[in-house]
Amino acid sequence: MAPAPTSHPPPGPSLLPSSDLTTTNFPFPPHHTFPPFFTLQPNTATRRTQLQLWAHLILDYCRHARLFRLRPVDAADWPLFHNAPLRRRLALRDLREVLTFMASAEGGARAEWVVPAGGRKGGGEEAAECWVYWRRPEEWAGLIEGWVEETGQKGTVLTLYELVEGDAARGQEWAGMDMELLQKSLQVSVKRGKAGIFGGEEQPGVKFV
Repeated sequence: MAPAPTSHPPPGPSLLPSSDLTTTNFPFPPHHTFPPFFTLQPNTATRRTQLQLWAHLILDYCRHARLFRLRPVDAADWPLFHNAPLRRRLALRDLREVLTFMASAEGGARAEWVVPAGGRKGGGEEAAECWVYWRRPEEWAGLIEGWVEETGQKGTVLTLYELVEGDAARGQEWAGMDMELLQKSLQVSVKRGKAGIFGGEEQPGVKFV
């Protein structure tokens, strides 16, 4: 087993985009320059199409910038939702509606509201942020399980830090992953009977079987 790191804190949540990535390199689609796109329309069919387009755009953007969760009140000023040259922005209430759509079965369960203690699920003010699943936890679990198999690390206890920050993880999609999302994904592997979690909260480890 590789020695556990002693001086590095676990990576924190990815909530803010890198301006270099998101403003200069991300290829926004043509409809991002269409003013009506930034206002959800009352017509049911049109609104559904807009929700789908916004959902795809959010997933592509977050994958590009390697963002794993999003706070609507902070994200409202991102170039994704605020097209400054066009002088258009997606209203906060509409952004919450898009995220709630993404969290639904119709939206592919590509988001999940983070519920505070005593709160309720949904896009209200008390739902401060949500996960954005450009890969769902079960998809991350499958990728990590495959990597462990290919690299011959079954039966080896790996720290969660090693999985996201270790040299062996460099170049993998989950490198630098939000630690909470990693834990959610590993719980999928545990439920599948393919992994076990060891250690305490400060330095947990996982062994794939």
